[in-house]
Amino acid sequence: MAPIIRTVGLRKVYAVGKERVVALDNVDINVEKGEFCCIVGQSGSGKSTLLNQLAGLEKPTRGKVFIGKHEISAMTENELAAFRQAHLGFIFQSYNLLPSMTAAENVALPLMFKGMGRRQRMALAKQELKSMGLASRMNHLPTEMSGGQQQRVGIARAFVSRPKVIFADEPTGNLDSKTSRQVLLRMLEMSKKEQITFVMVTHEPSLAACADRIITILDGKVQSDVVPPEEERIRRRQALADELARDEAEEAAREKAEQAARQAQKNAGQQTSAADAAAK
Repeated sequence: MAPIIRTVGLRKVYAVGKERVVALDNVDINVEKGEFCCIVGQSGSGKSTLLNQLAGLEKPTRGKVFIGKHEISAMTENELAAFRQAHLGFIFQSYNLLPSMTAAENVALPLMFKGMGRRQRMALAKQELKSMGLASRMNHLPTEMSGGQQQRVGIARAFVSRPKVIFADEPTGNLDSKTSRQVLLRMLEMSKKEQITFVMVTHEPSLAACADRIITILDGKVQSDVVPPEEERIRRRQALADELARDEAEEAAREKAEQAARQAQKNAGQQTSAADAAAK
């Protein structure tokens, strides 16, 4: 089976003053359909540049980028815009939700650009939010949601049109460790269920370890391209799920203890008031 994403001799050079900075140097990679691929590397290694090239957000200096049979590196800006709208989804570190729209309206937005009627697109958006555990947040504005909730809205927006490929640039970068695990597990689950190819840049080794393919970039070159054995991937994902379950259990226990303490304080106050009233 032909890979869904392929690069050939990919090179990207930026002009910085009189200097020329080589961000990508002869990069050849393949990503198979339905794979969850993580791109990792140190700051400045070229990983975000590679993601931008794969998504058609930047033009290469030399080389080719293919998604399916389409050479996106040869497309015009208008052709790229139409291609992205039809086939690609994006998840951003900063969420990029429109502040004046509710969660459901934000998720429905890509469907509006496809010409879908409001009733149908809102129904699909609400269904997607339910699958993300956000049924109670559908009518909330971004400012009324936590960072983790906003990021899940962003994931729902990326998935709602069922794109062939979703690109994610540090989607957990602004989240705490527990929420990061929640978000990653949800992305892995939906990627597997819908057979959507996922390409994610991350600096977190524990998250990258759960991927089907791990591409490490160093100084603009592919240092390694690893497909871990399936048993290892299953074990790592289960370990991540177990960590999340422990976090949630501990949080539930803390909340229960705090609630009991508040109730005890309230009861003590009532008893004191009753005693004072009886003394009078």
